[in-house]
Amino acid sequence: MVALDIDGTLIDLQGRISPAVERAARRVVESGAHVVLATGRGLTATRPVAEQFDLPKPYLVCSNGAVVVRLHPEAGSLASEGRSDGPVDDRGVEVIDLVTFDPAPVLRMLLARLPEALVAVEELGVGYRVNAPFPPGELTGRISIEPLENLVNDPATRVILREPSIEAEHFLDVIDRVGLHGVSYYIGYTAWLDLAPEGVSKATGLAKVAERLGIRREDVLAIGDGSNDLEMLSWAGRGVAMGNAASEVKDVADDVTASVDDDGVALELSRWFDDVDRP
Repeated sequence: MVALDIDGTLIDLQGRISPAVERAARRVVESGAHVVLATGRGLTATRPVAEQFDLPKPYLVCSNGAVVVRLHPEAGSLASEGRSDGPVDDRGVEVIDLVTFDPAPVLRMLLARLPEALVAVEELGVGYRVNAPFPPGELTGRISIEPLENLVNDPATRVILREPSIEAEHFLDVIDRVGLHGVSYYIGYTAWLDLAPEGVSKATGLAKVAERLGIRREDVLAIGDGSNDLEMLSWAGRGVAMGNAASEVKDVADDVTASVDDDGVALELSRWFDDVDRP
């Protein structure tokens, strides 16, 4: 099984996937290995990547491990004919695992220190409910604006806190001083904080997929670049950091490949799959 992060690993800062990486991923699928996308993205932003790579009935680990699904592309047509039943919904989504948490306590604590922060709560496979508009292009799917008190009423799989008006360093300092407990959290390259259920990570999501497929963790290759990839790279039999990863990510990895701009994913895959061309 090959587990691939998306942003900074498969996709560069301009939102592009190089032909060499796309070719390499397709050939791994053709070899019979399972390719699993493991990402902080929600389902609505992850699904198009799986479709671009033509992954057959792929397993997706989304929202930093809180959402694990399998896509069944044929389910939509079956539903339109009245022939779809079982755990697959009319969008072709089979939910394998879903972990939620109560976002109210941690959000109230954070907003007391960052009162102007934007908040987004994930709606699985739909989009996000937000307290105010996010910068253009940062969220995908249907976006609905609601009062903050509505956003914290229900358990959530993923909550985003965003403060575009301050520098990332100041944002990080505030988060450090708060001392978050009872949740898992990941800080992005901007003033962006992802909140997830405690104990949940890409590694826990991938473990569920591996168990379902009968694959040992020793037989998993994982590639990533961000702080939310630390657990995944440590868990996998072979964890590889991208050349553009932070030093803390490289430190836990078994090896380091080239950067996303130099087709690091394709280079790593070419070591293990004979029919994958080196870029």
